[in-house]
Amino acid sequence: MTDTSITTNAGQGEAQFSDYFALLKPRVMTLVVFTAMVGLLAAPVPVHPFLAFCAVLFIAIGGGASGALNMWWDADIDAVMRRTQKRPIPSGKVAPEEAMAIGLALSGFAVMFLGLASNWVAAALLAFTIFFYVVIYTMWLKRWTPQNIVIGGAAGAFPPMIGWAAATGSVSVESVLMFCLIFMWTPPHFWALALFMRSDYDNAKVPMLTVTHGRRATRNHILVYTLLLAVMAVAAAFTSIGGPVYLATALVLNALFIKGAVAIWRRDEDASEADNFKAEKRFFKLSLLYLFAHFLAILAEAGLERFGLGGWA
Repeated sequence: MTDTSITTNAGQGEAQFSDYFALLKPRVMTLVVFTAMVGLLAAPVPVHPFLAFCAVLFIAIGGGASGALNMWWDADIDAVMRRTQKRPIPSGKVAPEEAMAIGLALSGFAVMFLGLASNWVAAALLAFTIFFYVVIYTMWLKRWTPQNIVIGGAAGAFPPMIGWAAATGSVSVESVLMFCLIFMWTPPHFWALALFMRSDYDNAKVPMLTVTHGRRATRNHILVYTLLLAVMAVAAAFTSIGGPVYLATALVLNALFIKGAVAIWRRDEDASEADNFKAEKRFFKLSLLYLFAHFLAILAEAGLERFGLGGWA
């Protein structure tokens, strides 16, 4: 972390509520809420609706706290990347010290109240997730290794496991499968983004794979991870969280995902600028639908199971 007084534009207007909310990375929080909710509702133990709402709310707050701490530490990087220059700290709306204080306070609040509302296994998982994202990924891996997004992707994969633990008080094979689905999806998702935003990572001196190994190596990695993800995603259809609905969803989406990865892999590097990275942008957008649809299918299977219609029985 560098001196943010140099890299930010402090004093450019008083912070509004929207600026503080932006610290929580609401787009990322949406994914956290959805996958945590699926993990909770897919669990075999019913949870009172009010307690379920509270559990998901506290998981979301914990995710937002991680975002605030990430923005505090990465203020110097955000200030030189085009897609992050308007964030609250580099734009001068929120002071770095404020972001840190908000992040720490919300972290403690979320972990404590999740433990009280559900159980301490879920609370411990949430605390570890915050620690992993802020310390292991943000402070260490992100600026040290091109495998940052591979290992660091675990932080974004924990919410369904936390949701499951909030309902059951334990970790199971099912919650690990949901974790693995997000964990394997994260690298191709972010590497596609890095391909058409490479100059940002160059300017910020972040060792993303596109910077350290080049675009060709990144395209190769995207294809390999996409193929491995497809095998795991389809295989999950034949486990306790899968079923016919999930299998149909996985077959269609993974076929499209592999097609997109192959299109990226076959790209001519000399033509990259000419077509404005259209293949990468399409793949990135598809990746958002990919994850949402898989977890929606898991939720559908759980709902059918409650009526004795789910799975392969």
